[in-house]
Amino acid sequence: MTKINRTTRDHPLITVYLANYNYAEYLERSINSVLKQTFNNYELLIIDDGSTDHSREIIKKFENISNVFVVFQRNSGLVKTNNVALKLSRGKYIMRLDADDYLDSHALEIMASELENHPDCAIVFPDYYLIDESDNVIGHVRRHDFENGVSLKDQPAHGACTLIRKDILKRVGGYNEKFDRQDGYDLWLKIIDNHPVRNINLPLFYYRQHDRNLTGNEAQLLRTRAEIKAFHVKHKNLQPLSTLAIIPVRGSAVDPRSLPLSKIGDKYLIDWTVEAALECDQISDVVVSTPDSGVKHHVQQTYADKVLVNERTVGQARINAPLEPSLLEIVNDYSSSKAFPDILAVLFIEAPFRSALYIGKAIHTMQLYDVDVVDGIREEEDIFYFHNGHGLQPWNASHGLRLERENLFKRAGGLHLIRTNYLADNQNMLSGRIGHVLLDQKAAFVIRSDMDWQIAQYLASKDS
Repeated sequence: MTKINRTTRDHPLITVYLANYNYAEYLERSINSVLKQTFNNYELLIIDDGSTDHSREIIKKFENISNVFVVFQRNSGLVKTNNVALKLSRGKYIMRLDADDYLDSHALEIMASELENHPDCAIVFPDYYLIDESDNVIGHVRRHDFENGVSLKDQPAHGACTLIRKDILKRVGGYNEKFDRQDGYDLWLKIIDNHPVRNINLPLFYYRQHDRNLTGNEAQLLRTRAEIKAFHVKHKNLQPLSTLAIIPVRGSAVDPRSLPLSKIGDKYLIDWTVEAALECDQISDVVVSTPDSGVKHHVQQTYADKVLVNERTVGQARINAPLEPSLLEIVNDYSSSKAFPDILAVLFIEAPFRSALYIGKAIHTMQLYDVDVVDGIREEEDIFYFHNGHGLQPWNASHGLRLERENLFKRAGGLHLIRTNYLADNQNMLSGRIGHVLLDQKAAFVIRSDMDWQIAQYLASKDS
């Protein structure tokens, strides 16, 4: 292992910057977790972003320590604060610590050793503990082994407590102030194509779970992530993918549970999905495929030449009939007069609140990660059981240890993308290299029962 210089103060190996906004109740513990590191060749920048609580009084206790530097600034937001820290930092490596989190005492020593021993590596990130507002450990998140077990890098490092090689961070332009959150995701996409990343399977920081987390608003977080993906697709000049949206609809004549012409809020169920597809700029054309004469009439009368209609047979639309042959038939018909589409966006009407934003995000995901399939998903944190013949056995009871490889996800939001050539070659929508789009809870909602209809009516009324 490379020996690390522990004495040079003018040129510290690591800059830790602690970003604080109104976290006075956690601030002292966070600062002390840095000061008590086994590794001492660091500087600590404490940046208070215009706090209105008593954070200033706490910070002033530490401003006379030799390797601690204090900045009080007007409230500017986290991403601008990141760039302030980058400008002021003197370290070879830089790491953000949020004021409500804290480090294991060995964190800097272990992570610095990893970067020193792997000079081509851009970032290193550890596992971590989840804690509640009272510092009780409520979980342990263990990441994949990125050196040996990861080929699809679509699960980014945490934005905080990730040690970054500063010259690479500067080379990629620092933090993009266009985005007010998800700084770690933006940085991840800047780095992974050209630089190795590494993880450490040791829990080296404590990540607090509470209702004031920046990442707590899921819908806004996922919306920002969609904006980041769109930005990187454009910035990297990735080849556009021509996309044909196909909306398969059974209709009540084939399936009494299929109610495309029943209303949710002020519009028919089918119209929620058709309008989302039409709103998505990346989609070339929209096809509704159905054997239901009422649905065909409604689509033709409502959308005219904006939406194509494919007359699906009753046999193709039956519940147990595979969808793949119908999709390929639609593609063949479509391609007889128009360009062969690169990908198919298969959209199911039972998910009325999946928006154009998520459809576009799925297309961008396919471009960024070069996968065969992209599915809309939700992560499942409940315990699942299977029956082994002797009784129920827990499938994912981890007793607080969350291994990424054991996380469970379910398809959600009626959103499924597949490369057309891959479908033609394999005729299987659930195979190949599968990427994902995480949907917020509302966008993921699927109508399967009378109670779901009632919930959907309530959700639609909240939007009106």
